[in-house]
Amino acid sequence: MNTLALPEPIAAYFAAEHNPEALAHCFTSQAVMKDDGHTYTGINAIKAFMAEASAKYGATSVPFAIEREDGFQLVRANVTGNFPGSPIVLSYRFRLERGLIASLEVTA
Repeated sequence: MNTLALPEPIAAYFAAEHNPEALAHCFTSQAVMKDDGHTYTGINAIKAFMAEASAKYGATSVPFAIEREDGFQLVRANVTGNFPGSPIVLSYRFRLERGLIASLEVTA
């Protein structure tokens, strides 16, 4: 199995994708997440969104590539779940700050 070397907060994010409480520990308190055309600011908003998305779609993400781009970590992952178009490749654009995720933008 090919294991991708991800920075700790990013590895923790993918490991905790169905555990909103654990997910919350990956982000800064004022983190901003953009996904599915919406913006979520702060831990509670991100946690609520992730819990709802997990329950609704049951998606599983398997990262397969990472590159650095202008201070961001760009991770590409195969995502499968209960949604139209599954499976799909999504891009996760992380900005890290003091060992935590300060911003995340998810795009197709």
